[in-house]
Amino acid sequence: MFFHIVLERNMQLHPRHFGRNLRENLVAKLMKDVEGTCSGQHGFVVAITGIENIGKGLIRDGTGFVTFPVKYQCVVFRPFKGEILEAVVTMVNKMGFFAEAGPVQIFVSNHLIPDDMEFQSGDMPYYTTSDGSVKIQKDSEVRLKIIGTRVDATEIFCIGTIKDDFLGVINDPATA
Repeated sequence: MFFHIVLERNMQLHPRHFGRNLRENLVAKLMKDVEGTCSGQHGFVVAITGIENIGKGLIRDGTGFVTFPVKYQCVVFRPFKGEILEAVVTMVNKMGFFAEAGPVQIFVSNHLIPDDMEFQSGDMPYYTTSDGSVKIQKDSEVRLKIIGTRVDATEIFCIGTIKDDFLGVINDPATA
């Protein structure tokens, strides 16, 4: 789920940022460029926690920009198959529902929702049990299990299930 790792990146800096605050400007640009991004290999970069090393800059011919190799520590979020997550439902339709757990979007198919739950359409569609005691709708909090992930270069997609013990609705906004 969360990992603390060391990554490297070549940062380009314009000459106007040179001077006494060179290091601070480089770190600020690194944070702006990296935090909140997703690398398929490492996951979503949540926060930069430290700078290990800033190498010597190389001037790029014809531009004046300088490229600095930067080695930094960061916290990344990467979901794995079999992991249990708590998520907030963002959309419900007859095919299933989408939920978000931090930066990752998870789809739960109607085949992976318990058999005793039925889809109800309307202005605000939802899944409910026959007795109406449990309801999954937009903004409901659910506990789900990741059963599959697909990793692209810049995104991670997940498929989840709530058809298992101790999974399902944690908090229903309709009853809160």
